[in-house]
Amino acid sequence: MSNIKNYKERGGEKWIVNGVLEVTETGVLLLNGKPLIRAAAQPDSTATTVAELKTDFNLLLEKLKYAGLMDME
Repeated sequence: MSNIKNYKERGGEKWIVNGVLEVTETGVLLLNGKPLIRAAAQPDSTATTVAELKTDFNLLLEKLKYAGLMDME
């Protein structure tokens, strides 16, 4: 039995990571060829109207798109 936690499956099409994958300061993680970055923090909404909530929600969507976590329209 092997105790290797991180390995590439036969054929090389899939990596299995059961340990820690650490991307250092100079490392880059790509998703579909584009850098994947952390989304900017979004403060809790204090909206009291639907219009304000819509604004807060749209700001969250923009941050997720910029971080590469959602497709751009």
